[in-house]
Amino acid sequence: MATERRKKSDHVAQTLAMEIVRGRFAPGEKLRQDRISQEFGTSHVPVREALLQLVAQGLAISLPRRGICVAPMDQTAIHELKVMRQALEPTALLHSVPNLTGEQIEAADEARLRCDAAQAVFEWEEANRSFHNLVIAGCGMPRLIEEIGKLQLLYARHFLAHHTARWRQRDDTDHQAIMSAIRARDARRASVVLQRHLSRLT
Repeated sequence: MATERRKKSDHVAQTLAMEIVRGRFAPGEKLRQDRISQEFGTSHVPVREALLQLVAQGLAISLPRRGICVAPMDQTAIHELKVMRQALEPTALLHSVPNLTGEQIEAADEARLRCDAAQAVFEWEEANRSFHNLVIAGCGMPRLIEEIGKLQLLYARHFLAHHTARWRQRDDTDHQAIMSAIRARDARRASVVLQRHLSRLT
């Protein structure tokens, strides 16, 4: 029973997270449990657990007398997000490269190709985030992976809110260089390229 409820709450949290990232909910908007419960056809308990997950991710905040609301778009935090990603992701990749299986490498390259072929910004963002997650999957540090995932979601929300109109389809040469280094099992080169890649975040 608890496992089934956890699955429901995880599904609700993941769906709401992407809807917040993609701008369906405005900053400061109240996330109403009754409405969400009705939308997902579930009780209030898994919805409440899902909302607490969003708070832990930084996508929502809990306010006295208002309940849980969508987190504001904090422009002052963007620099911090970039610095943290530049510190954590190359480290995770450095430890990941020696341990990636052939299947994981192919999955990462498939995500790279989806990213390059994307015709819409939401499609690109999802494939881009998938690529970044897949290349660090072998690092063996679940807490680090979880923290990086949170940072990526918060950055994706910023990117989609401010850069969607300027987005254009393109081949990502940094992704190609990272994959080339991974296939050569050159962890240091892959990490250096990723560091350079993340330094270009806008």
